[in-house]
Amino acid sequence: MNRLRKALIVAVSLTVSGFGNAEAQGVPPAASPVGTACPTSPLPPGMAHMPPIPMATSIKPSDTSTSTVIKPDNADQVRCGITPLKALSDITFAHVPGPGGQTRSLALDILAPAEPGKHPLVVYITGGGFVMAPKENGLSLRSYVAEQGFVVASIQYRTMLDGANYRDGVADVKSAIRFLRAHAAEYGIDPTRVAVWGESAGGYLAAMVGVTNGVKEFDHGGDLDQSSAVQAVIDKFGTSDTATAAEDFNPEMAGFVGPGSPVNRYLTEGGVAFSPAANPISYIKRSDPPFLIFHGNNDRIVSPSQTLKLHNALRAAGVSSKRYVVDGAGHGDLAFIGDPRGGLPWSTNEVMRIIVRFLRDGR
Repeated sequence: MNRLRKALIVAVSLTVSGFGNAEAQGVPPAASPVGTACPTSPLPPGMAHMPPIPMATSIKPSDTSTSTVIKPDNADQVRCGITPLKALSDITFAHVPGPGGQTRSLALDILAPAEPGKHPLVVYITGGGFVMAPKENGLSLRSYVAEQGFVVASIQYRTMLDGANYRDGVADVKSAIRFLRAHAAEYGIDPTRVAVWGESAGGYLAAMVGVTNGVKEFDHGGDLDQSSAVQAVIDKFGTSDTATAAEDFNPEMAGFVGPGSPVNRYLTEGGVAFSPAANPISYIKRSDPPFLIFHGNNDRIVSPSQTLKLHNALRAAGVSSKRYVVDGAGHGDLAFIGDPRGGLPWSTNEVMRIIVRFLRDGR
Protein backbone atom coordinates (compact mmCIF):
# COMPACT_ATOMS: atom_id res chain seq x y z
CA MET A 1 0.00 0.00 0.00
CA ASN A 2 1.30 3.44 -0.86
CA ARG A 3 1.21 5.45 2.37
CA LEU A 4 2.44 8.69 0.84
CA ARG A 5 -0.21 11.17 -0.19
CA LYS A 6 2.16 13.65 -1.63
CA ALA A 7 5.86 14.21 -2.16
CA LEU A 8 7.89 17.19 -3.17
CA ILE A 9 11.47 18.32 -3.37
CA VAL A 10 12.66 21.32 -1.40
CA ALA A 11 16.14 22.82 -1.19
CA VAL A 12 18.12 22.43 1.99
CA SER A 13 21.74 21.89 3.04
CA LEU A 14 23.15 18.45 3.73
CA THR A 15 25.86 16.75 5.82
CA VAL A 16 25.73 12.99 6.52
CA SER A 17 26.19 11.99 10.18
CA GLY A 18 24.74 9.97 13.04
CA PHE A 19 24.54 9.42 16.80
CA GLY A 20 27.77 8.18 18.31
CA ASN A 21 29.69 8.69 15.07
CA ALA A 22 33.29 9.13 16.19
CA GLU A 23 34.16 10.68 12.84
CA ALA A 24 31.61 13.49 13.25
CA GLN A 25 32.98 15.34 16.26
CA GLY A 26 32.79 19.06 16.95
CA VAL A 27 30.54 21.88 15.85
CA PRO A 28 29.12 21.70 12.32
CA PRO A 29 30.30 24.32 9.86
CA ALA A 30 28.50 27.61 9.49
CA ALA A 31 25.62 27.76 7.05
CA SER A 32 26.59 28.82 3.55
CA PRO A 33 25.94 32.51 2.80
CA VAL A 34 24.22 31.46 -0.43
CA GLY A 35 21.42 29.84 1.57
CA THR A 36 18.02 31.37 2.10
CA ALA A 37 15.84 31.85 5.15
CA CYS A 38 14.45 28.53 6.34
CA PRO A 39 10.78 27.96 5.49
CA THR A 40 8.27 28.87 8.17
CA SER A 41 5.23 26.92 9.29
CA PRO A 42 1.78 28.10 8.27
CA LEU A 43 -0.62 28.64 11.15
CA PRO A 44 -2.17 25.16 11.57
CA PRO A 45 -5.96 24.92 11.57
CA GLY A 46 -7.35 25.55 15.02
CA MET A 47 -4.27 27.24 16.47
CA ALA A 48 -5.95 30.64 16.20
CA HIS A 49 -8.75 29.29 18.41
CA MET A 50 -6.62 27.96 21.23
CA PRO A 51 -7.64 29.20 24.67
CA PRO A 52 -5.62 32.14 26.00
CA ILE A 53 -2.23 31.15 27.39
CA PRO A 54 -1.50 32.64 30.82
CA MET A 55 1.83 34.40 31.16
CA ALA A 56 3.76 35.01 34.37
CA THR A 57 4.50 38.59 35.35
CA SER A 58 7.57 37.63 37.38
CA ILE A 59 10.13 34.83 37.29
CA LYS A 60 12.28 33.68 40.20
CA PRO A 61 15.88 33.07 39.06
CA SER A 62 16.89 29.42 39.22
CA ASP A 63 20.25 27.79 39.88
CA THR A 64 22.51 27.59 36.81
CA SER A 65 25.53 25.98 38.51
CA THR A 66 25.05 22.67 36.65
CA SER A 67 24.04 24.30 33.36
CA THR A 68 25.66 26.34 30.62
CA VAL A 69 24.31 29.86 30.07
CA ILE A 70 24.40 31.14 26.49
CA LYS A 71 23.20 34.38 24.92
CA PRO A 72 22.84 33.83 21.18
CA ASP A 73 22.86 36.67 18.69
CA ASN A 74 19.29 36.88 17.37
CA ALA A 75 20.58 38.32 14.09
CA ASP A 76 22.62 35.16 13.43
CA GLN A 77 19.80 33.01 12.08
CA VAL A 78 20.20 29.59 10.46
CA ARG A 79 19.94 29.34 6.67
CA CYS A 80 18.47 26.68 4.42
CA GLY A 81 18.12 26.14 0.68
CA ILE A 82 21.46 24.70 -0.41
CA THR A 83 20.92 21.04 -1.41
CA PRO A 84 17.74 18.99 -2.00
CA LEU A 85 15.52 17.29 0.56
CA LYS A 86 12.46 15.19 -0.10
CA ALA A 87 9.31 15.96 1.87
CA LEU A 88 6.66 13.31 2.46
CA SER A 89 3.37 14.36 4.03
CA ASP A 90 0.39 12.81 5.80
CA ILE A 91 1.76 9.32 6.34
CA THR A 92 -0.62 7.39 8.60
CA PHE A 93 1.28 5.55 11.33
CA ALA A 94 -1.46 4.52 13.78
CA HIS A 95 -5.21 4.17 14.28
CA VAL A 96 -6.24 5.00 17.85
CA PRO A 97 -9.43 5.59 19.86
CA GLY A 98 -10.69 9.15 19.53
CA PRO A 99 -13.50 11.27 21.01
CA GLY A 100 -16.82 9.46 21.31
CA GLY A 101 -15.22 6.09 20.70
CA GLN A 102 -14.51 6.90 17.08
CA THR A 103 -11.26 5.64 15.58
CA ARG A 104 -8.78 8.39 14.75
CA SER A 105 -5.81 8.20 12.41
CA LEU A 106 -2.47 9.68 13.46
CA ALA A 107 -0.12 10.94 10.76
CA LEU A 108 3.42 12.19 10.38
CA ASP A 109 5.42 14.31 7.93
CA ILE A 110 8.98 13.53 6.87
CA LEU A 111 11.85 15.73 5.71
CA ALA A 112 14.79 13.65 4.51
CA PRO A 113 17.97 13.96 2.46
CA ALA A 114 17.21 13.41 -1.22
CA GLU A 115 20.30 11.30 -1.89
CA PRO A 116 20.07 7.54 -1.28
CA GLY A 117 21.40 5.87 1.83
CA LYS A 118 20.50 5.41 5.48
CA HIS A 119 20.29 8.40 7.80
CA PRO A 120 19.69 8.79 11.54
CA LEU A 121 16.06 9.41 12.51
CA VAL A 122 14.88 12.37 14.59
CA VAL A 123 11.25 12.27 15.74
CA TYR A 124 9.98 15.82 16.33
CA ILE A 125 7.19 16.29 18.90
CA THR A 126 5.49 19.67 18.78
CA GLY A 127 4.10 21.61 21.71
CA GLY A 128 0.53 22.77 22.07
CA GLY A 129 -0.29 22.87 25.77
CA PHE A 130 -1.61 19.26 25.68
CA VAL A 131 -4.59 20.74 23.78
CA MET A 132 -3.30 20.60 20.19
CA ALA A 133 -0.46 18.79 18.41
CA PRO A 134 -0.12 20.13 14.85
CA LYS A 135 2.64 18.23 13.07
CA GLU A 136 3.14 21.23 10.75
CA ASN A 137 4.84 23.21 13.54
CA GLY A 138 8.59 23.83 13.66
CA LEU A 139 9.15 23.69 9.90
CA SER A 140 12.16 26.01 9.90
CA LEU A 141 13.99 24.11 12.64
CA ARG A 142 13.07 20.73 11.17
CA SER A 143 14.32 21.83 7.76
CA TYR A 144 17.65 22.95 9.18
CA VAL A 145 18.20 19.66 11.03
CA ALA A 146 17.16 17.59 8.02
CA GLU A 147 19.61 19.47 5.82
CA GLN A 148 22.40 18.30 8.11
CA GLY A 149 21.74 14.68 7.07
CA PHE A 150 18.89 13.46 9.26
CA VAL A 151 15.46 12.03 8.53
CA VAL A 152 13.14 14.27 10.57
CA ALA A 153 9.62 12.97 11.21
CA SER A 154 7.10 15.38 12.77
CA ILE A 155 4.24 13.49 14.38
CA GLN A 156 0.71 13.92 15.67
CA TYR A 157 -0.25 12.63 19.11
CA ARG A 158 -3.46 12.54 21.11
CA THR A 159 -4.27 15.49 23.38
CA MET A 160 -6.80 16.42 26.03
CA LEU A 161 -9.32 17.21 23.28
CA ASP A 162 -9.18 13.55 22.25
CA GLY A 163 -10.03 12.51 25.78
CA ALA A 164 -6.44 11.34 26.15
CA ASN A 165 -3.89 11.62 28.93
CA TYR A 166 -0.12 11.44 29.09
CA ARG A 167 -0.05 7.64 28.74
CA ASP A 168 -1.77 7.94 25.37
CA GLY A 169 0.65 10.64 24.21
CA VAL A 170 3.71 8.58 25.18
CA ALA A 171 2.21 5.51 23.50
CA ASP A 172 1.58 7.55 20.31
CA VAL A 173 5.21 8.68 20.10
CA LYS A 174 6.40 5.12 20.64
CA SER A 175 3.98 3.90 17.95
CA ALA A 176 5.51 6.37 15.50
CA ILE A 177 9.02 5.17 16.35
CA ARG A 178 8.06 1.53 15.82
CA PHE A 179 6.31 2.36 12.54
CA LEU A 180 9.33 4.25 11.25
CA ARG A 181 11.66 1.41 12.19
CA ALA A 182 9.35 -1.04 10.41
CA HIS A 183 9.55 1.15 7.28
CA ALA A 184 13.20 2.14 7.66
CA ALA A 185 14.21 0.91 4.22
CA GLU A 186 11.34 2.78 2.58
CA TYR A 187 12.24 6.11 4.18
CA GLY A 188 16.04 5.85 4.19
CA ILE A 189 16.32 5.48 7.98
CA ASP A 190 19.13 3.90 9.99
CA PRO A 191 16.97 2.12 12.61
CA THR A 192 19.86 1.86 15.07
CA ARG A 193 20.06 5.65 15.53
CA VAL A 194 16.81 7.23 16.68
CA ALA A 195 16.36 10.46 18.67
CA VAL A 196 13.30 12.25 20.02
CA TRP A 197 13.15 16.06 20.03
CA GLY A 198 10.28 17.89 21.69
CA GLU A 199 9.26 21.40 22.65
CA SER A 200 7.08 22.36 25.63
CA ALA A 201 4.39 19.63 25.88
CA GLY A 202 6.47 17.80 23.28
CA GLY A 203 9.55 18.23 25.46
CA TYR A 204 7.70 16.53 28.29
CA LEU A 205 6.72 13.65 26.01
CA ALA A 206 10.26 13.36 24.63
CA ALA A 207 11.62 13.05 28.16
CA MET A 208 8.99 10.46 29.04
CA VAL A 209 9.80 8.42 25.93
CA GLY A 210 13.53 8.55 26.72
CA VAL A 211 13.25 7.42 30.33
CA THR A 212 10.75 4.65 29.50
CA ASN A 213 12.99 2.77 27.07
CA GLY A 214 12.02 -0.86 27.59
CA VAL A 215 8.95 -0.08 29.75
CA LYS A 216 6.44 -2.24 27.88
CA GLU A 217 3.32 -0.75 29.50
CA PHE A 218 3.67 2.22 27.10
CA ASP A 219 4.03 0.02 24.01
CA HIS A 220 0.73 -0.87 22.39
CA GLY A 221 -0.69 -0.63 18.90
CA GLY A 222 0.98 -1.76 15.69
CA ASP A 223 4.49 -2.92 14.76
CA LEU A 224 5.09 -4.45 18.17
CA ASP A 225 7.88 -6.55 16.69
CA GLN A 226 9.88 -3.32 16.48
CA SER A 227 11.66 -1.50 19.32
CA SER A 228 10.48 1.90 20.50
CA ALA A 229 13.77 2.62 22.29
CA VAL A 230 15.63 5.83 21.47
CA GLN A 231 19.33 6.63 21.56
CA ALA A 232 19.10 10.38 22.30
CA VAL A 233 16.63 12.91 23.76
CA ILE A 234 16.28 16.66 23.20
CA ASP A 235 13.93 18.35 25.67
CA LYS A 236 13.20 22.03 25.12
CA PHE A 237 11.40 23.70 28.03
CA GLY A 238 9.23 20.71 28.98
CA THR A 239 7.77 20.01 32.41
CA SER A 240 9.23 17.28 34.61
CA ASP A 241 7.71 17.69 38.09
CA THR A 242 4.29 18.52 36.81
CA ALA A 243 2.65 19.67 40.04
CA THR A 244 5.20 22.48 40.31
CA ALA A 245 5.24 23.63 36.67
CA ALA A 246 4.51 27.22 37.74
CA GLU A 247 6.57 27.36 40.92
CA ASP A 248 8.98 30.07 39.69
CA PHE A 249 6.14 32.45 38.87
CA ASN A 250 3.85 34.94 40.57
CA PRO A 251 1.08 33.23 42.62
CA GLU A 252 -1.62 33.97 40.04
CA MET A 253 0.03 31.48 37.66
CA ALA A 254 -0.88 28.58 39.92
CA GLY A 255 -4.14 28.31 38.00
CA PHE A 256 -2.17 27.30 34.92
CA VAL A 257 -1.74 23.84 36.46
CA GLY A 258 -4.78 24.00 38.75
CA PRO A 259 -7.91 21.83 38.71
CA GLY A 260 -9.59 21.78 35.30
CA SER A 261 -6.57 23.13 33.43
CA PRO A 262 -5.36 21.22 30.35
CA VAL A 263 -2.08 20.42 32.10
CA ASN A 264 -3.93 19.07 35.14
CA ARG A 265 -6.34 16.99 33.06
CA TYR A 266 -3.66 15.50 30.78
CA LEU A 267 -1.18 14.60 33.49
CA THR A 268 -3.62 12.52 35.53
CA GLU A 269 -3.19 8.92 36.65
CA GLY A 270 -6.18 6.97 37.97
CA GLY A 271 -8.07 10.16 38.72
CA VAL A 272 -5.15 11.60 40.69
CA ALA A 273 -3.64 14.69 39.09
CA PHE A 274 0.14 14.91 39.01
CA SER A 275 0.72 11.36 40.17
CA PRO A 276 4.43 10.50 40.28
CA ALA A 277 3.66 8.05 37.44
CA ALA A 278 3.20 11.09 35.17
CA ASN A 279 6.64 12.50 35.95
CA PRO A 280 9.71 11.64 33.85
CA ILE A 281 11.86 11.82 36.98
CA SER A 282 10.06 8.75 38.38
CA TYR A 283 11.43 6.51 35.60
CA ILE A 284 15.08 7.61 35.44
CA LYS A 285 17.63 4.79 35.41
CA ARG A 286 21.33 4.65 34.69
CA SER A 287 20.81 3.04 31.28
CA ASP A 288 18.77 5.98 29.92
CA PRO A 289 19.99 7.63 26.69
CA PRO A 290 21.86 10.96 26.77
CA PHE A 291 19.76 14.11 27.17
CA LEU A 292 20.18 17.61 25.75
CA ILE A 293 18.00 20.11 27.61
CA PHE A 294 17.20 23.77 26.92
CA HIS A 295 15.27 26.43 28.80
CA GLY A 296 14.98 30.19 28.44
CA ASN A 297 15.40 32.14 31.65
CA ASN A 298 12.59 34.44 30.50
CA ASP A 299 10.12 31.58 30.01
CA ARG A 300 6.81 32.80 31.42
CA ILE A 301 4.79 29.64 30.70
CA VAL A 302 6.85 26.73 32.12
CA SER A 303 9.10 27.39 35.10
CA PRO A 304 12.81 27.21 34.17
CA SER A 305 13.40 25.05 37.25
CA GLN A 306 11.37 22.26 35.61
CA THR A 307 14.17 21.24 33.27
CA LEU A 308 16.73 21.88 36.00
CA LYS A 309 15.06 19.24 38.19
CA LEU A 310 15.13 16.73 35.35
CA HIS A 311 18.74 17.55 34.48
CA ASN A 312 19.96 17.18 38.05
CA ALA A 313 18.04 13.93 38.54
CA LEU A 314 19.54 12.46 35.36
CA ARG A 315 23.05 13.42 36.42
CA ALA A 316 22.50 11.99 39.91
CA ALA A 317 21.56 8.65 38.31
CA GLY A 318 24.69 8.66 36.13
CA VAL A 319 22.90 9.57 32.88
CA SER A 320 24.63 11.94 30.46
CA SER A 321 22.75 15.24 30.49
CA LYS A 322 23.72 18.69 29.21
CA ARG A 323 21.47 21.66 30.00
CA TYR A 324 21.65 25.08 28.35
CA VAL A 325 19.97 28.17 29.74
CA VAL A 326 19.27 30.61 26.91
CA ASP A 327 19.62 34.08 28.41
CA GLY A 328 16.66 36.33 27.62
CA ALA A 329 14.74 33.64 25.74
CA GLY A 330 11.09 32.86 26.36
CA HIS A 331 8.89 29.87 25.62
CA GLY A 332 9.90 29.19 22.02
CA ASP A 333 8.12 30.49 18.94
CA LEU A 334 4.92 32.23 20.07
CA ALA A 335 4.17 34.05 16.82
CA PHE A 336 0.68 32.56 16.85
CA ILE A 337 -0.17 34.69 19.91
CA GLY A 338 1.39 37.86 18.55
CA ASP A 339 5.06 37.45 19.55
CA PRO A 340 6.89 37.27 16.20
CA ARG A 341 10.35 37.75 17.75
CA GLY A 342 10.02 35.24 20.58
CA GLY A 343 11.31 32.38 18.46
CA LEU A 344 14.47 34.13 17.26
CA PRO A 345 16.86 32.87 19.98
CA TRP A 346 15.81 29.30 19.22
CA SER A 347 16.62 29.48 15.50
CA THR A 348 20.08 30.99 15.87
CA ASN A 349 23.17 29.23 14.58
CA GLU A 350 24.49 28.93 18.14
CA VAL A 351 21.50 26.98 19.45
CA MET A 352 20.95 24.87 16.36
CA ARG A 353 24.63 23.91 16.08
CA ILE A 354 24.47 22.60 19.65
CA ILE A 355 21.47 20.48 18.65
CA VAL A 356 23.14 19.09 15.53
CA ARG A 357 26.39 18.38 17.37
CA PHE A 358 24.45 16.43 20.01
CA LEU A 359 22.59 14.46 17.34
CA ARG A 360 25.90 13.61 15.70
CA ASP A 361 27.97 12.49 18.64
CA GLY A 362 25.64 12.31 21.65
CA ARG A 363 27.27 15.05 23.68
